[in-house]
Amino acid sequence: MTKQDFRIVFMGTPEFASTILEGLLEHKYSVVGVITAPDKPAGRGQKIQESSVKTTATKYQVPILQPVNLKDSGFVRELEALKADLFVVVAFRMLPEIVWNMPPKGTINLHASLLPEYRGAAPINWAIIQGETSTGVTTFFIEQEIDTGMVIEREALTISENETAGELHDRLMYLGKTLVQKSVQQIMEGTVQRTPQEALLASHELKNAPKIFKPDCQINWKHTVAQIHNFCRGLSPYPTAWTNVRFNEKGEIKTFKIFKATKTSIISKDSNLLVFTKEGILFPCQDYYLCVTELQPEGKKRMNHTEFNAGYNQFSLSIEN
Repeated sequence: MTKQDFRIVFMGTPEFASTILEGLLEHKYSVVGVITAPDKPAGRGQKIQESSVKTTATKYQVPILQPVNLKDSGFVRELEALKADLFVVVAFRMLPEIVWNMPPKGTINLHASLLPEYRGAAPINWAIIQGETSTGVTTFFIEQEIDTGMVIEREALTISENETAGELHDRLMYLGKTLVQKSVQQIMEGTVQRTPQEALLASHELKNAPKIFKPDCQINWKHTVAQIHNFCRGLSPYPTAWTNVRFNEKGEIKTFKIFKATKTSIISKDSNLLVFTKEGILFPCQDYYLCVTELQPEGKKRMNHTEFNAGYNQFSLSIEN
């Protein structure tokens, strides 16, 4: 079977998914339809925005479906009419069985971890928060239980010491772009190997990657600088680690978001006070100071430490645990 004869339906929504879709289209795979989220209002002006996947599909003139309900009988009929051999899913909603079980060659998913580790909605964030030094991407066949299906391919990469979730996201995205093409080619040629995730289990308890909500992002300054450093970079740039800061003279408390920071070996004093330096703003942790170099005070734009120092060094600031 040739690429032109092998019919693929792609499902996804954000940039991570659209990059994978573009890779398939650039390499002349026959993507006969794209399923993505409905357009919705976004931003301060609440202007209607389309998904990144829809933008890519429009560019390549691929037919688009935007169902609200994936079990809707009308949508299911439209999907069946595409007569796809394979569904490829990246960063999309949980599929009902009537959908993922439809194509004869199955439905595959790209996950941004080395499965079975970090199953769940936020694998990139949690890998960094947990202090991992490596992660990767996995392609697998979708089955009933989420992120548990037979593995096709896995590929690893190293996480650098100060790398943020946003930076890791982009590297995994391009790694996944290649891995999906490799997996699709194997399925098309009938050479694909299926490895049960049970065969890949480590001796320790599996680490999961549940969805992260705003209250989960508050920094606990009673932790070590290493833990807090991992926490901040694992949530940067989204959903972003935050803390409450007291303006001591005024008695006001405002929320600060932290985007970039590095560990120091400067022992923190028995005080909650922030320290202004040329290298960054020092926040006291349980053991050492965290040097923050990019942050966003409540009601202000994101700024580097030099800009922050210029506007705030006249204040006495302390963290609120």
